[in-house]
Amino acid sequence: MSTVRGARERARVEVTAAIKDEARNQLAAEGAAKLSLRAVARELGMASSALYRYFPSRDDLLTALIVDAYDAVGEAAETAWAGARDAAATHPARWVAVACAVRDRALAHPHEYALIYGSPVPGYTAPPDTVGPASRVGQVLIGVVRAAHLAEGVAVPPLTDGLRPEAARMAADLAADLPPAVVVALVSAWAQLSGLISFELFGQFDRVVEDREQFFRHSVHELGRSVGLLDGRPAGDGRTSG
Repeated sequence: MSTVRGARERARVEVTAAIKDEARNQLAAEGAAKLSLRAVARELGMASSALYRYFPSRDDLLTALIVDAYDAVGEAAETAWAGARDAAATHPARWVAVACAVRDRALAHPHEYALIYGSPVPGYTAPPDTVGPASRVGQVLIGVVRAAHLAEGVAVPPLTDGLRPEAARMAADLAADLPPAVVVALVSAWAQLSGLISFELFGQFDRVVEDREQFFRHSVHELGRSVGLLDGRPAGDGRTSG
């Protein structure tokens, strides 16, 4: 019985992967709004009723694709951070390495990036299952800044009086061990990082920026400065903060 069960489980994993691969093909060709379970089933030579046993609805399939996309970009960010720490890079260099890993993933898989950071899919509401995967890149960026804060401190950016209550709330929710002004700057930098990548990915830099890699590296380095990362200081190991 265990052998049969194992074979069935392997077959289910393989079919699930095939369904998601074909759905990604549809994303590239038609966009998320036109994703169709019937079309996926037709391309795979499956009956629609059989596909529904894997994904009961379009939204279930979309959620699986969204979680995969968030996990993939999150894994890229985490791998870059680990590599930069192993190389004893400075905190600003670690920040840039993480940002570049996110950009590289987006350029290699633009339709997956568009699914999670582009326009909302009409009629779709993301369930709580997506929250954890969606936070992975942000957690890495927080980790880079936290390591710097614990090692030698960060240059706390200015904060207007009117924003102080909101900054305190954000810090309590996201990183209570960091100064509220730094948390505000982090959220702003995270949004600007996404904007830089989206501008490049969707053509807004055409006939404006030619050397996009150098432009991106410069821009994200400045974002690191905006959150208080200090140039010219050696990074500690930082692993206890991770």
